[in-house]
Amino acid sequence: MTVKHPEAPPLPAPPFPEAKFADINGIRLAYYEAGPRQGIPIVLCHGFPELAFSWRHQIAALAAAGRWVIAPDQRGYGLTAGPEAVEAYDMEHLTGDLVGLLDHLGVPKAIFVGHDWGGIVVWQLPLMHPDRVAGIIGLNTPFIPRLPMDPIQMFSHAFGEDMYIVHFQKPGVADAQLAADVERTMRYFMRLPSSTVEAFSGRPAERRSLALQDGLARFDPAADQSQLLSPDELAIFVDAFKRTGFTGGINWYRNFTRNWEKAASLPTRVDGVPCLMIMAELDVVLPPSLAERMGDQIADLEKVLIEGSGHWTQQEKPAEVDAAILDWLDRRFPL
Repeated sequence: MTVKHPEAPPLPAPPFPEAKFADINGIRLAYYEAGPRQGIPIVLCHGFPELAFSWRHQIAALAAAGRWVIAPDQRGYGLTAGPEAVEAYDMEHLTGDLVGLLDHLGVPKAIFVGHDWGGIVVWQLPLMHPDRVAGIIGLNTPFIPRLPMDPIQMFSHAFGEDMYIVHFQKPGVADAQLAADVERTMRYFMRLPSSTVEAFSGRPAERRSLALQDGLARFDPAADQSQLLSPDELAIFVDAFKRTGFTGGINWYRNFTRNWEKAASLPTRVDGVPCLMIMAELDVVLPPSLAERMGDQIADLEKVLIEGSGHWTQQEKPAEVDAAILDWLDRRFPL
């Protein structure tokens, strides 16, 4: 299934719920809740460097459709606490936070929706906490079985030491680079796509290394015409990351090896829950091709392609994402 609509001006940001707090899993977690408390809740899990606010359009649409929707600022982000220890950001803690949120709300199961790093986390939930999962929606991020070798070694071998995930392993380095000018950093990240996946793949190897630090150094905000966010939306992200810095989010990346080691005993398939994979045509970091083999590991899977969208799909194409999620929910989890 492909979702495509005529180009339209960006939607204004809808009203955003007030923060609520839950003391769970050793931290104070902030979350935002909307819609009637009925049926199975939908939990929206953001990526890097984002916030629960990244889901502002989906929160409004789901609540208007009568759905109970919850979006946390995840561990180390926004108004949620960020522990100092790197290992406090491993998959056991990240999935445990979501299970703890369900316990706090008094609900047995939820439908989890994850984008970017949030997608990595929600695809682990049916493997680590299958009794708490009613359904999974991956946005851009596909389910990827455990790799045959340490992911950091694999990324280093394939892309070199400057690839951003490998670069993030150096204590404090990327943290300081991103925090040096938070507004510039967020403007660099939150841009509309400038290339197709095919064009990106055709670049010389040194220009496909995903060396974030080099791109950030070359970025000229004054000449950039590809901004995704309005000034008011940008200010929300900038204010949040000025307050927290980027270390909490980067620490998620610093657990790739730890997570890989601890996943050796986990199941390799997602069975027993319906799943939806929403792909973005122009996402060069998580291209649709990564989802081609998902049907081999997931028994109940549907796929949707959002045309014309880069990496920040729920913010770039909110109407299309809302429609895809609601169509699937109405068929698989009718109210």
